Amino acid sequence: MDLKELIDSAQKLPNIPKVVQELIESFGDENISGDEIAKKISSDQVLTAKVLRAANTAHYGGNRKVGSVNDAVLILGFNAVRTLVLASGMVGVFKAPEGFDLPAFWHNSFAVASTCKWLAKFSRDDAETAFTCGMIHNIGELLIHVLLPEECIEIQKLVDRGARNSDIEKTVLGFNFPEAGAELANRWKFPESIVESIRYQLEPQAAPKFSRLAALVYIADYIVHANEKEAPDYLLANFPSELAMQLGINIEKLLERIDETKELIGGFDELLH
Repeated sequence: MDLKELIDSAQKLPNIPKVVQELIESFGDENISGDEIAKKISSDQVLTAKVLRAANTAHYGGNRKVGSVNDAVLILGFNAVRTLVLASGMVGVFKAPEGFDLPAFWHNSFAVASTCKWLAKFSRDDAETAFTCGMIHNIGELLIHVLLPEECIEIQKLVDRGARNSDIEKTVLGFNFPEAGAELANRWKFPESIVESIRYQLEPQAAPKFSRLAALVYIADYIVHANEKEAPDYLLANFPSELAMQLGINIEKLLERIDETKELIGGFDELLH
């Protein structure tokens, strides 16, 4: 089936809040006004409540009380607040298809996002952009479940027998979750660099031009899965060192602090409630 036609004809395609769309379009805009965006965020009571709840967790707020969106912008910075609003908006957009564990999906997405942000300190990439890439890296999987629930049941049967999910999707549907996610991100007007990070997350070196953000997502996803296995020997033995070196990461310094990644999700689970 044709991915673009499927999305064009979809009745269940989620619409993101207007303020979230404006924040997406603000990537790369150096003249963005924090005050103006704060006003727009404040007009959405649900988003505001979620953002402030997350901003006041130990992960963000520390000992300082964040009482308004303006406070959040002043204390956390515009980019961090944009990240929180995007996260809140994305979580609120999708309804769970039958049999799909939506909280577990978002928990994993935030784990990868937080790990991307942590990795960005070592690669000197923009931390909040890295977080955004991690947060929506798997959005195509959710989209496929929303639009094609019956096909997903058949795909899962093959995955349970040991097949690779993305390969089976490609065989059965003609596209896989990175391609579906990239198409959705493109329609939501995310910058091309973020779209590319989704499209090439499984093979960063296959991008026409090496995608640093895709490489961050690949490494972050690897770390999250290794931590879930609770197998430090596996993590170290199979670490994607070549990709890390392409990002200019000092692997020795990174691995010295790798245990930090087990506690990264911080306040983001707050956005799920």
